[in-house]
Amino acid sequence: MTEVLPKPEPAPAALPAASRRRGLTVSTGLAGLSLDAMASVSYGPEAIVLVLAAAGSAGLGMTLPVTLAIVVLLAVLIASYRQVIAAFPDGGGAYAVAKKHLGRRTSLVAAASLIVDYVLNVAVSIAAGIAALTSAFPALLPYTVWICLAVPAGITALNLAGIRESARVFMAPTAVFVAGILAVIVAGLIRSTPQVTETGPAVATDARTIGVLLLLKAFSSGCAALTGVEAIANAVPSFEEPRVRRAQRAEVALGALLGIMLIGLATLIGKFSVHPIEGTTVLSQLTEAALGHGIGYYIVQFATVVLLALAANTSYGGLPTLTKILADDNCLPHRFAVRTPRQVYRYGVLALGISAAVLLIASRGNMNALVPLFAIGVFVGFTIAQVGMVVHWRVHRVGGWRLALNGFGALLTFVAAIVTTAMKFTAGAWLIVLVLPLLVLGMERVRRTYRKIDTSRGAGCVPARPQATGTVIVVPVSEVSELSREALSAALSLGHNVVAVHVCLPEENMTVFTKTWEAWHPDVRLEIIDAGDCSVGGPVARFVRDNFDGRRKVVLIAEVDPPTGWDRLLPSHRSDELERQLRRLPDTVVCHLRVQTA
Repeated sequence: MTEVLPKPEPAPAALPAASRRRGLTVSTGLAGLSLDAMASVSYGPEAIVLVLAAAGSAGLGMTLPVTLAIVVLLAVLIASYRQVIAAFPDGGGAYAVAKKHLGRRTSLVAAASLIVDYVLNVAVSIAAGIAALTSAFPALLPYTVWICLAVPAGITALNLAGIRESARVFMAPTAVFVAGILAVIVAGLIRSTPQVTETGPAVATDARTIGVLLLLKAFSSGCAALTGVEAIANAVPSFEEPRVRRAQRAEVALGALLGIMLIGLATLIGKFSVHPIEGTTVLSQLTEAALGHGIGYYIVQFATVVLLALAANTSYGGLPTLTKILADDNCLPHRFAVRTPRQVYRYGVLALGISAAVLLIASRGNMNALVPLFAIGVFVGFTIAQVGMVVHWRVHRVGGWRLALNGFGALLTFVAAIVTTAMKFTAGAWLIVLVLPLLVLGMERVRRTYRKIDTSRGAGCVPARPQATGTVIVVPVSEVSELSREALSAALSLGHNVVAVHVCLPEENMTVFTKTWEAWHPDVRLEIIDAGDCSVGGPVARFVRDNFDGRRKVVLIAEVDPPTGWDRLLPSHRSDELERQLRRLPDTVVCHLRVQTA
């Protein structure tokens, strides 16, 4: 199929004022597309602490150096994705880069990694938010799965109203959360005497793991804080004009805020000697140590719960845009490229919500069962984007710091991908290693199917002149009635070669039907066939298939269209059975005549 290129967009000055206000600004872009990255500070540092605690106080003392390494990688990624935004303003992120510079197969790998990341983002964010909620209110623990399912249902419904409306809704929780975390950091740094918090036995799994291996495991666990960095680059078309500039500013703002929060919290972990405590999050311990157990503590905790639940909105902003691009490229069903009047890709939103719900049910809402799956897809996409940008600069004969930055970023993210896969493989990461190639194979099969469809319908060529062919119109009739009269009248208006077909069902008195038909005398040939298997669709389909060779068959099915509501459940729906059987036949057209009831 010939690729349809996007139409060039008018300059900002040519857009009406109302149109310019429709897209995302820097602030609404952060709220609508970066909630996952923001909220990751609630479980990223904790993931590091859980690993380093195996080595006791000495291991926990490495929290800040490990966090600094993650922030360095974050800075490289932010700088690189600013370049991706400028080079690919139509969105798509790693997929768009790979499609242009690395080939079809690599682009599908990038797309598969992004799809996995987006779905896991929803599941992990919601599971983490509900975990924080049930930690504060243990009475809700038995209802974890039901609460986990209610949250994506609500967010899905909100996003079906449009990403811009949902982004504005999420601005307030985002602002409260960021302000609360910054307040915790400032207050914690000011406190001269660390507050002693309740401690318990540290997590001691794999206590024999020491040295470099321990640091690599902590690094791979903490890299969960980098999820969501690419979402802005994937959804550039959602921003206001000038889209590139606004998206780049939002990307930089995200990197700055995330880096400050990660470093600040890591510093406080060392200052207050925080250890893992069963049933209490690391962020909760830091908040209590910095602000005490007063109203400030509860504000930060509540903001964390809300933001973690809403962090899934990052995926709802990025995945539907990505699936739209994939559908345009014939890698997904074309319905993923259809927008509603509210400019929402409905099928992408619904598919994301359903997939996340399945993961939440399978994991029973357990965040720790989902987090090991998270980082592999992220780093695969990061690496492909970096390598693609290296090729991009080489093609355009641009060297210097741009080429060096993306080359260095590609090396870092590739190493991180290998380390993360090795460290998390037995903890569930094997599932992602299996799912990624399956997604690629599925998209390739969809592409091949569309190629066959294009070949069969002769797309892209000028067909011969249309010519009339011999046509027979077959009308299934169940009784002599006004509905039969409407059906035969419609058939005779289409052509003169009309055949009525009646299926003789078991225990039916054919003598009565035949006499009634002869008395009516509609001047239409009648064929009576045996039901055989007590169905209607099969006998009619066999009759149409075995007769009328060389002619086009038109089967006209008349049915009563009842009023809306429960009345639609009353008909026998034999017309559906007929259509299922007939649509498998070649050179056969199925027409429905709906007769309205009074």
